[in-house]
Amino acid sequence: MAKRKTKYVCQDCGYESAKWMGKCPGCNSWNTLVEELEASSVQTGHTIAGDTNVSGKPERITSVETKKEPRVTTAMREFNRVLGGGIVPGSLVLIGGDPGIGKSTLLLQVSSQLADKQMPVLYISGEESIRQTKLRSDRLGVTSEQLYVLAETNLFDILSQIEQIKPAFVVIDSIQTVYREEVTSAPGSVSQVRESTSELMKTAKSNAIPICIVGHVTKEGAIAGPRMLEHMVDAVLYFEGERHHTYRIVRSVKNRFGSTHEMGIFEMEETGLREVMNPSEIFLEERPQGAAGSTVVASMEGTRPVLVEIQALISPTSFGNPRRMATGFDTNRVPLLMAVLEKRVGLLLQNQDAYIKVAGGVKLDEPAIDLAVAVSIASSFRNQPTRPEDIFIGEVGLTGEVRHVSRIEQRVQEAAKLGFERVFCPQKNLDGWNPPSSIQAIGVRTVREALDEGLTT
Repeated sequence: MAKRKTKYVCQDCGYESAKWMGKCPGCNSWNTLVEELEASSVQTGHTIAGDTNVSGKPERITSVETKKEPRVTTAMREFNRVLGGGIVPGSLVLIGGDPGIGKSTLLLQVSSQLADKQMPVLYISGEESIRQTKLRSDRLGVTSEQLYVLAETNLFDILSQIEQIKPAFVVIDSIQTVYREEVTSAPGSVSQVRESTSELMKTAKSNAIPICIVGHVTKEGAIAGPRMLEHMVDAVLYFEGERHHTYRIVRSVKNRFGSTHEMGIFEMEETGLREVMNPSEIFLEERPQGAAGSTVVASMEGTRPVLVEIQALISPTSFGNPRRMATGFDTNRVPLLMAVLEKRVGLLLQNQDAYIKVAGGVKLDEPAIDLAVAVSIASSFRNQPTRPEDIFIGEVGLTGEVRHVSRIEQRVQEAAKLGFERVFCPQKNLDGWNPPSSIQAIGVRTVREALDEGLTT
């Protein structure tokens, strides 16, 4: 009998090598290559990316008929928003998050809501028994007869049950527990995850069944397994939040059927997740009045404006090099904005420690929050608070100018709805529209102008 060949596969990026190496050439990770047997019977590369009823011949792009994809909506409008308006039939969705954050709870609630519409739903758990899933369903109040539960990790048996039940929605919890018998490596390895996901994608596309798979995350916060896993699926959702707080955020980082910047906010309760329809009020409800270093900014999360509080603390340093720390904000932009304030405004910040925080656990990454961060730093350094009714929007350049931002009308309307009276925004954003009568739009060209008008004496 011929000796079976072995190979070494990186468990982070999927790089394959004929011999073991301490450092992976693909991702530069150490000690991630694991020995696996080569399975000659496994067929790879036969997945499809669209309908099965295709001719296999090239067509002119102008002659291809298009139709609007029908979507299945759940009772959670926040979840529908993140997916771009609902669940697309035949889509493969990957959701990841820290252990215990609530991924299984969210998907069980979604499954229950779809089953209440008389749609057969198959919930497959590879980590819990049927009784454990039943205990969670009792806590969530799941009573639908159309929800089927299966505790299975064998991919062949899972596909057989899908073929037999013909569900309208399938949940795989989680993909790291599913294994294919032809693949000799252990469940959760690169080969098993790749092959299992390929078969599930083929089943979803050929039968127009939306499948949602749960993925484990590494200690760095990325979804475990090869990067190819995120490329194969149609949508990638991250479930974020602190386990010591009640709020959870579902963020879309990839979506072939919608925006990649959408965010849904939920609150964890004893009976499950409850969607937060107005997150701006939640993030601002504990804002202190008259505190120096606190400002409010209107940030766009996909198609929705969200008002968030920016807090800054500036204090003299006790070390040779001052510290620059940020939570929920790009740390690299803190010294940049402080350099602008020191050079263009004249604030002596080179011997000051700076601590920036976005209240509420939200992560902001758009440049339109630069002005609010700069005003917060100056407010804390001068010990001059801003007015509680003011809001600051704008991108700050290296010459101290306040640059144009997008969707200013939606940001200002959200601020007016929550009772803000003045909004500081770039001067060029004031052309071509009229702000609501209840709020005053003040155009500023430089950071100095915003500080002169925004800081109280």
